[in-house]
Amino acid sequence: QVQLVESGGGLVQPGGSLRLSCAASGRTFSTTTMGWFRQAPGKEREFVAIISWSGRSSYYADSVKGRFTISRDNAENTVDLQMNSLKPEDTAVYYCAGRKLGITSRTPTSGEYDYWGQGTQVTVSS
Repeated sequence: QVQLVESGGGLVQPGGSLRLSCAASGRTFSTTTMGWFRQAPGKEREFVAIISWSGRSSYYADSVKGRFTISRDNAENTVDLQMNSLKPEDTAVYYCAGRKLGITSRTPTSGEYDYWGQGTQVTVSS
């Protein structure tokens, strides 16, 4: 079992940056595939980025590729999402998620993930 708590959301102007962090508890974190998803009002939850348990593999949604970077620190039980060149369409609640199995899809759906944080709001607006 893994418990997840996100932090770092907020209001930022277009073109700005934010760094989200997810703190995990549980002894299985280092073998858990981790990811970030987001959900905008009236829309379904969508995949943003995922990272393998070792950190050697990561995949991104086309909409954030080149702007967002996912990373993890298994010693600290954290997974971060660095978001640069933010756009208004990035506005959403961002969720940290964990999966007991390895990466089987480079564009997963939320249903493939087992553990979820409570979410943190990111608003991109001038």
